[in-house]
Amino acid sequence: MAYTVFHAADLDWHPRHEGDPRLVSELSDSMTRSRANLYRYPPGAVGRRHSDPVQEEVFVVLDGTLTIHMGEGDAPERDELERGSVLIVQPGTVLQLSNRGTDELRLFVYGAPPEHGEATFYPAVE
Repeated sequence: MAYTVFHAADLDWHPRHEGDPRLVSELSDSMTRSRANLYRYPPGAVGRRHSDPVQEEVFVVLDGTLTIHMGEGDAPERDELERGSVLIVQPGTVLQLSNRGTDELRLFVYGAPPEHGEATFYPAVE
């Protein structure tokens, strides 16, 4: 039996990309058939608006409030997901995650299959 335990105090947090205010703790290296990461979004942090043609994703709000914009065009659907909420997104869905609140947003994001699709990026929602 193979497994990996990640204790909260030992998580390795680092910026998602250079200059990005979002922090990520990557869990995927311990997985073989899916991917998962933990994210911390400070107030005002906005992710890239994109669609992934391959991966189905599950977003679990651990703390704070997630603002999600979904759909194509200039007026995508907006929803606010509070702590304990879950969002499931099918491949090909255009989405953008952000923290429009005043408290830190913490997310658990799970996706399968583990392959990276050729994501398409769109102009950000303001």
